[in-house]
Amino acid sequence: MWLSWYIDLLSTAEMAASCGDIQVKEIDKRASGQAFEVILGTPAPDAKGEFPLSPPKKKDLSLEEIQRKLEAAEERRKSHEAEVLKHLAEKREHEKEVQRKAMEENNNFSKIAEEKLNQKMEANKENKEALQAAMSEKFKEKDKKLEEVRAKKETKEGGAEN
Repeated sequence: MWLSWYIDLLSTAEMAASCGDIQVKEIDKRASGQAFEVILGTPAPDAKGEFPLSPPKKKDLSLEEIQRKLEAAEERRKSHEAEVLKHLAEKREHEKEVQRKAMEENNNFSKIAEEKLNQKMEANKENKEALQAAMSEKFKEKDKKLEEVRAKKETKEGGAEN
């Protein structure tokens, strides 16, 4: 595998050496590898650079062209402003919707909580009334027993006197 890579490297170096503006010199050759020095040639004096030496000349704009450009810029500004206003209106509408939903949920929660509280209060009231009725019944039975005991006691005392 490394042998094929080495052969490819040598053939690439030979092809580069065949070009006139690149020189390849073998620096060192050892068992572990081979080193090359690649020297690029100087560019030709007649070659033009990428950038022109002077900036391109601006053509003279007529008053009508300037006016058209200003109008186009104004249209773009108005369009952008309308888009921003539309976006803000949508955002406000969304905020109102969120607030409306939050108030609805709050009202529903309040109604449910109030209903539960009323149910608990009603259950407590019924329990209290039932407890009071039971206590009243218990006291009535005690009073009845007391009356019976008194009546027996009086009859005993009345019979003992005779």
